[in-house]
Amino acid sequence: MQRKYILPVFLLIQVIVLQIISFFSEFVETFYSKGFYVWISHFWRIALGNIVFSVGDCIYGIVIFLLLRWIWIKRKTWKQGRKDNFLQLLSFFSVFYFLFYVSWATNYYRVPLFDKMNIQRDYSDDDLLKFTTILIAKTNAIQYQIAKNKNTKIDFPYSQEQVFQMNLNGYEHLAQQYPYLKYEHESIKKSLFSLPLTYMGFAGYLNPFTNEAQVNDMLPMYTFPTTSTHEMAHQLGYASESECNFIGFLASTKNDDLYFQYSGYAFALRYCLHNWEVRNPKTLEQLLKTVNPGILKNYQESEDFWKQYETFIETGFKIFYDHFLKFNQQKDGLESYSKFVNLMVNYYQDKPL
Repeated sequence: MQRKYILPVFLLIQVIVLQIISFFSEFVETFYSKGFYVWISHFWRIALGNIVFSVGDCIYGIVIFLLLRWIWIKRKTWKQGRKDNFLQLLSFFSVFYFLFYVSWATNYYRVPLFDKMNIQRDYSDDDLLKFTTILIAKTNAIQYQIAKNKNTKIDFPYSQEQVFQMNLNGYEHLAQQYPYLKYEHESIKKSLFSLPLTYMGFAGYLNPFTNEAQVNDMLPMYTFPTTSTHEMAHQLGYASESECNFIGFLASTKNDDLYFQYSGYAFALRYCLHNWEVRNPKTLEQLLKTVNPGILKNYQESEDFWKQYETFIETGFKIFYDHFLKFNQQKDGLESYSKFVNLMVNYYQDKPL
């Protein structure tokens, strides 16, 4: 076989192997998620965690520059050498694909958190209504405890760097109950691409190659703790967006600081209210009357923030990411973020909120 075909053929082999691996979640859990991945993720977080800027973002910037440079050089001879050019692109993608799954993405095939924590997957409208009512009361109480006025929105008193450090408190408490959620070797940073991320409609992401958690530093601050604990959950090897929402919510609400608890409960409540918007708008209307106006002002703050950056770019990237999630064991695509409500409602069936 000629050398130019080796990496493209290797890409096909990788796709086939991953499809086979998807049937062996226990194997992935034991030998990858709790084995090799722990070692490699700790290595990168120890190596890069103390560097104040995002090394991964810098690498992305260099790769994007080199790719655009390659396209520019090939632009005049593209038609004549389109076969070789196409093989070169496939070779690049083959290497990228390999590193992506070896470094982190094989976690898509691990044992679901539903099974690890013995949580039911479905719930009734009655279950959701009971949980949402309790959640409203809890969020109202914390909002009032902080603001001393139910009409006042919450403004965070901490810097983004302080939030990163204080998130560890919530994970420490969470690990006491669930040792497999112990977080070690902090490596969480503000993304150098926060403005592009905003236009794409994303609050953060995990760099799978350097294991740095990236957070969009333009976000409204009341959402910052739960967004960053979500990305930290990805660092622990949880690839499912719904699972990371759930773990991030638990880490925020178990924090000793009331502002962090508010971030977590307000985040969860917004997802529950969105579910009612889909299930029964009349019920949503009644529930909203019981939510403190200050909380609704925080929600409006987020909505106003994202609206000013809405473009076709966001739509395009979300279509791409939706298909990406579906390809990687999350059949609901972007809707999988909302499956976090299934985890919450059933988790608290026999526990106090």
